[in-house]
Amino acid sequence: MKQMLKRQAGFSLIEVMVVLLIIGIMASMVAPQILGNQEEAQLKKAAVDIQQLESALEMYKLRNNMFPTTEQGLEALVTAPSIEPIPRNYPENGFIKRLPDDPWGNPYQLLSPGEMGAVDIFTYGPDREPGTEDDIGNWNIDEYLN
Repeated sequence: MKQMLKRQAGFSLIEVMVVLLIIGIMASMVAPQILGNQEEAQLKKAAVDIQQLESALEMYKLRNNMFPTTEQGLEALVTAPSIEPIPRNYPENGFIKRLPDDPWGNPYQLLSPGEMGAVDIFTYGPDREPGTEDDIGNWNIDEYLN
């Protein structure tokens, strides 16, 4: 009786290999779906962040009759700028609580006056290189929000 129990105590190598093969096949089918959705989600998050920063900049302009300069940057939405031109009607708590980073861990950029509009808010995108086709800015966010 004891010998019979010892023989049945584990899995054979073939059984383990079959299970690993099945898990591998399932992973190869699921992984591309998950990874593709993550990239799309990052692009949409960047577009939504830019849209929200653009709204905060519009509020800044309504109160101060001007956008912050490139030198003041988007930080002017969080704390009152200390370099000229200093805004007169700055709210006590700023326009936003904190600046978000883009999905790739980099700060959003501000160009004021902008090349594409009154102001340009943008991220360098997944490749983190300026001036490439994957840059996402307030001039092309509609492509990512649909």
